[in-house]
Parts: sequence; structure tokens; C-alpha cells
Amino acid sequence: MYRCEASSVAGFIQQLAVSYVTNGYWFYVTGGIPAHKDPRAVDAKLIARYGLDVSKWTRCRRRKAGLASVQYLRHGHFFVIVATHGSHEFYAAEANRIQDIRRVPLRYASYAVGCRRFANHWHVAVRLDADVFHRLKAKFATMALSDDAERLQQTFRRLPVEPYAAVRRQLFELLRAVNRVRQTAGLELIAASALRLHRRSVEATL
Repeated sequence: MYRCEASSVAGFIQQLAVSYVTNGYWFYVTGGIPAHKDPRAVDAKLIARYGLDVSKWTRCRRRKAGLASVQYLRHGHFFVIVATHGSHEFYAAEANRIQDIRRVPLRYASYAVGCRRFANHWHVAVRLDADVFHRLKAKFATMALSDDAERLQQTFRRLPVEPYAAVRRQLFELLRAVNRVRQTAGLELIAASALRLHRRSVEATL
């Protein structure tokens, strides 16, 4: 049975970034399922249309033959179809909508999933979406002077985000901004231990 329903936002991002994008699934389309439709009926339709319910050995043989591998992933009423290089019906059916995640990050919930190039290799990069990050910066700029150190530490610890490498850099940027304001005001600084820096692995799909 093809598992495609993400268990949570964290599970969706983990499956997309760690299992798919890292393995060359760079081409994608996203879609929203209308509220009146049954998401699982849409799942079945797309899985059948693109022949996705096959073994990993079949996928391996297809890739060796120059055919693309395609995967489908959904959380709630939002879904993404991702594909590797190669020939596949997906490219004809979705030709006008396909994006390359190396150039256009996929945005969902609080995250932006993209790629960065290092030493001629593409590496997945998961960060907080720019709008989300700007809202957090504004929130913490206000809290830096109005809240005591303990409450600020708790707020940092309880941020509902998974600390992928790029997210960690953003969290440290928030922390530095808060401490600059508090240092100028003569207030207690917030220790880096307030940040959750280790990502929790979750059950990605149901």
C-alpha cells in the first residue's frame, strides 16, 4: 500500500526534504484539495494516474532505464507531487505548472524547502518562510524589552519549528537581535541554551 498522507506538518517537511529532495526529487507541483472533496479519494486517483504504487525495485529499474521516479505526498488538503529527472507522464500532464525546487522553494506552513549548491552538489535547505521569520522578528523585538528573561527563554523553547540547519541559523539570528536590545537596556541576556537545536525525527506518513 502506497503511504502518502503525512502525519503532521513536521512529518510532511521531513518526508519531503529528507526522503525526496535529498534523493533528487527536484521537480514539483503543489495543489489544494477543495474542502468538500475526500482527500483520500484524490490520493487514490493520483496514485493510479501516475502509477506510484510500485516496489522500490521497480523504481530502481525505471531509473536505470532513464525513466523518472515520481512521488505523491499530502498533509490535510495540501499535496505535492515530486519527480526526478527522466521521462514520465507527469511531465506532459503538469508541464505548465512544474517548478524546480533548486530555483523556487516549496512553501508550506511555516517552512520553505529549497536547495543550495556546495562544491558542485545540491543540498536540501529547510528554513522558516521569509514572512514567518519577519513576523517572529517583530514579535521578539517587542518582547525583548517587555518580558523577563524566563518568559523569553520559554518562548524560544516552545517555538513550534523543527531546527534544520538553516532554521538554527535563523533562531540564532533572533537570539542575537533580542540580546542586542537587552544589552543596550541593561537587562539580563538570554542564553543559547534557550534554543532547541536538535531536530526530532517523527513518523512521517500514516
